[in-house]
Amino acid sequence: MTAPPIQNCGKCGLCLSVCPVYQVLKQEQASPRARLQLIKAFEKKDLDASPLLKDLVSQCLMCGACKVVCPSGINHYGKFMDMREQLARSLPEPPAIRSLVYLLAKEYRLRMGAGLARFGQRLTPKFLADKYRIGNIPVHRFPTMNAAPFRQTLPDVIPARGIRRGRVIYFVGCATQYLFGDTGQATVDILSHLGYEVVVPKGLTCCGIPMMFHGARDRAALNMAANLTAMADAFDNGPCDAVIVDCTTCGAALKDEYPGLMDTLNRRPDPALSGRLDILPPDIHTRIAGKTRDILSFVHEHQTHLEMRPDLSPNKVIYHAPCHTRNSFNTAGTVTDLLATLPCFDYIPVRDTAACCGGGGTFFYEYPEIAAKMMAGKLCHARDADAQYWLTDCPVCRINLHGSLSEQDRLTVVHPVTLISRGLDA
Repeated sequence: MTAPPIQNCGKCGLCLSVCPVYQVLKQEQASPRARLQLIKAFEKKDLDASPLLKDLVSQCLMCGACKVVCPSGINHYGKFMDMREQLARSLPEPPAIRSLVYLLAKEYRLRMGAGLARFGQRLTPKFLADKYRIGNIPVHRFPTMNAAPFRQTLPDVIPARGIRRGRVIYFVGCATQYLFGDTGQATVDILSHLGYEVVVPKGLTCCGIPMMFHGARDRAALNMAANLTAMADAFDNGPCDAVIVDCTTCGAALKDEYPGLMDTLNRRPDPALSGRLDILPPDIHTRIAGKTRDILSFVHEHQTHLEMRPDLSPNKVIYHAPCHTRNSFNTAGTVTDLLATLPCFDYIPVRDTAACCGGGGTFFYEYPEIAAKMMAGKLCHARDADAQYWLTDCPVCRINLHGSLSEQDRLTVVHPVTLISRGLDA
């Protein structure tokens, strides 16, 4: 079904009430409805590409909240993505962003970049790590790279424990692969504990969303083809109950962006992809989209099969709901219900659980002042809660939350699966 055109925007202002950037800046040009009007003027050739136009379009977290509340049903998210792609053709991204896109476009480049970063972390003197920042985050507050890429530490198939209840494919994203191996190991342990055989396909790479955010949809499509090929092979080797993601941004790629990209390629074939896509089952993207589940929702559905240690002491936790968990998967309520019911958690609700943290892929780097204002209130409420753990299921949010805390803060930021895994009865 085609989304309504921009002309359907009634300028009602509901999007202003949910846009985290507008809530900080309070400027009409920073609102979703203003961006739609700018895009409409650009499409009518009443407005030329310019650095100012690019900045106004880019000054968006791509959280999707405006799309969710729009009474006219306009797909703001898709329109902004299309506009970024068009502007990137004439106005290239800054060198740091171009370098990131270059790395993400090939797994071997990403692997080499991660290795160099790990080497650099070991060699960087503390006074330099304390001094320099990426956005608002001191270099020393960035996570330590995994000792080895996470997928390389796993067999292709992890058997189920106890009663075998099914088979799942685990899509391991870039952050788990190179930064947060603890999340990956906890996810595998939980799925195996629940009785599921876990398949980690060979050939997985970046889901492509970070590249799409910066106008490189053509390179994202190549990654999509690689991931569809890897998962198609896993589908061929046995029944699949679910495609599990531990990051809802990766999940949004599989669930929403891949079908959209495939529809676009069907209308406008790309010679660079024809040989790769022609050999795939024609419906593989829709099958994967229909099976894609985030790990916390999957645990919520199967929590009766979780066997937790009887001697558990619950951890005092608060939760930050990532934008894609709220707006793409619509599962933030499911997650908080899980936190409130599992014995490993003493869940403390905070007022701004659903407020954006300002991470937004590279937003915290590109617009540090806006991101800092978004984070300020969250930090106050998090500290007032006097919890032990700040939980979130998005790796960029995890980087941003941890990086914004000080050395004196006693909060540890982790994915919820880490504490669930620790509480399992072996």
